[in-house]
Amino acid sequence: MRLGRLLRAAVLFLTLAAVAQELSKPEGQRSWHGRVAGVPYDFRFPTFKRFRDAYWNPADQRIFTDRVVGIGWAVNFAQLLPRLQEGYRRLADRTDAST
Repeated sequence: MRLGRLLRAAVLFLTLAAVAQELSKPEGQRSWHGRVAGVPYDFRFPTFKRFRDAYWNPADQRIFTDRVVGIGWAVNFAQLLPRLQEGYRRLADRTDAST
């Protein structure tokens, strides 16, 4: 329970810091997306392209991409699934070789 409270407090702090960061910029320079303390944030209206690029982007080698809405990271399943399959295949090959 304590870890959950700490995590919620961290997310709230980062959200407030990101909003403050944007509001400290002149109005014409506010992009409503960026990084605060190394954590990505995006408060823009989501688009299909941004969802696709975050959650299914074979051209991006990262497993964790910037989240489409809010604070934190998304999972790029186009990179995660093949890596999981390869790991499973290697584990199965080791198991077969030892028997």
